[in-house]
Amino acid sequence: MDKDELKTTIQHLFAEIEKLAPVYASNPLDAFAEGNIAICIIDKEGNLYGHIWGTDKIKGRNFFNNAWKKASQVWITNMPTGEYEKRLYSGEFDEELYGISKPDLIGWEGGQPITLPSGEVLSVGFSGFRGFNDIDIVQKAFNNII
Repeated sequence: MDKDELKTTIQHLFAEIEKLAPVYASNPLDAFAEGNIAICIIDKEGNLYGHIWGTDKIKGRNFFNNAWKKASQVWITNMPTGEYEKRLYSGEFDEELYGISKPDLIGWEGGQPITLPSGEVLSVGFSGFRGFNDIDIVQKAFNNII
């Protein structure tokens, strides 16, 4: 996929997330973000794509920071964030393997690799809902545009 196609796909993804977000935010358990959510995407070359929704810039900044940490951890490990924590703490590998020390890892869900139809893998981090819904909204958005 060339860069223009990738940018277009990501723009469509952002638009789809914007449509889906109110559905998730309507659940009182996912309303803590008060409309402030963020996504960070890292492509195979290390280029970043991101978006912050909402009116509270401080909350948006914090959610984007979480999304970036999730995406960068996926980019480094090629594993969803929750899976990485489970495998690390079960002793499957040492933290030195990936260079992410235990205090700096993101253990909760919300970071995942997404494979596009072209075969390209994007490392995606989303923050603003409960972890399983951070995962779900990204998967639904991609499924709706691809």
